[in-house]
Amino acid sequence: MGRQDTPNSGAGRNRSPKPAAQTTAAGKTAPRAGRKPSPAVYRRRRLFAGVALLLVLGLIGGGVATVTSLLGGAQQVSAEDSTQGSSTQGTGAAQPGATPSSSPSATPSASPTCEQKLVTVKAATNKTSYAADEKPVLSLTVTNGGKLPCKVNIGTSQMDFLITSGSDRVFSSADCQAATTDLVKTIAPGKSETANFPWPRNRSVQGCGQVPDGSVAGSGYYVFIAKLGAKVSPPTVFQLS
Repeated sequence: MGRQDTPNSGAGRNRSPKPAAQTTAAGKTAPRAGRKPSPAVYRRRRLFAGVALLLVLGLIGGGVATVTSLLGGAQQVSAEDSTQGSSTQGTGAAQPGATPSSSPSATPSASPTCEQKLVTVKAATNKTSYAADEKPVLSLTVTNGGKLPCKVNIGTSQMDFLITSGSDRVFSSADCQAATTDLVKTIAPGKSETANFPWPRNRSVQGCGQVPDGSVAGSGYYVFIAKLGAKVSPPTVFQLS
């Protein structure tokens, strides 16, 4: 056999091997030599350089506080303004519209109930003698004889305007009251409270029953006694014509 096998046409050509890509320590493929970085790389480099410059300037010109004011100062001031604004609004809202509270010096301390031995009750009439067409005005006066303010119930639940003539019980304001009320008053030392009752010269019986001897008090002398709870006044005498 005189024929020789010829090798493939490309087998005998000398080819330069392609340079292998270089790998960085992080495992990323480094760019080939001669290729320029992309615009994004330039932007990142400029941003990093700017931040570094700000840090240096901040440390030189006044420390970390200056850098904080440059980077996040707007948000910090906004938060402080919001806090101050809410505080001012709360303070201002309470001034014009709110009802002013009394000062401690103007507000007296809670007064106790008056001691019975320090309270006096007085009975009086506006006149000593009345014509046939006149109605006597009966007065009950309670006085605080102590040295401190105290409270007294001067409501109709405690009062009684009692009129007698000899052994005859003529009238009592408690006989026909439809309802009774409490009225607590604070009385200063040496001061008084007075309640007036116009008496229409009528008669009454306990329980507001029917009066057996007529409904109108006749002429004569009468005795008025004022009662306030357990306190009883001295008698006051007046005349009806």
